[in-house]
Amino acid sequence: MDWTAIATAHADAIREATTRLRPAAEAAATAMVAALRAGGRILACGNGGSAADAQHFAAELVNRFLLEHVPYAAIALTTDSSVLTSIANDYAYDQVFSKQVQALGRPGDVLLAISTSGTARNVNEAARAARAIGMSVVALTGKTGGDLAPLASPGLLLQITATPVTARIQEAHELLLHALCQLVEETLAASPSPPPRA
Repeated sequence: MDWTAIATAHADAIREATTRLRPAAEAAATAMVAALRAGGRILACGNGGSAADAQHFAAELVNRFLLEHVPYAAIALTTDSSVLTSIANDYAYDQVFSKQVQALGRPGDVLLAISTSGTARNVNEAARAARAIGMSVVALTGKTGGDLAPLASPGLLLQITATPVTARIQEAHELLLHALCQLVEETLAASPSPPPRA
């Protein structure tokens, strides 16, 4: 194993996340804050490690990240085994997230779509469903961006291109997700509680 190559690729991905992608990350946080202030929700989805990232992100917003705050409305679409398996069994695995977006999403909400390759069909279908509803789509991806990149809302594409290695992309995604949590918390810290969802 080439530890130097690992460290170099990691550093390149982190550098990209904190420099080139900083404006997009700030814009993504602004969209999330706007949704929460309007009583909306942030929905998150991904597969495998990206599913874990979606759940981690939702947990930080519902509970807390660095600051004490009222619970923010964030839902990981990866956690309800009955919903996931019924959709996969009765329809197709490609629809396990899009049907949840159609059920739970509203105009002005935000979908956080995570796919390191951008080629996960179920994530891309969720992004298409979100755009059709009038939700903002924040896309966390890498490599070429696949079909997910063009589904991101304008200015909300967070694509790691510094390395093709999935693990290094995931490490940069983790940093970006923590940055989003911190930006949302800090922005809402002095604000009143988000209004109840209608």
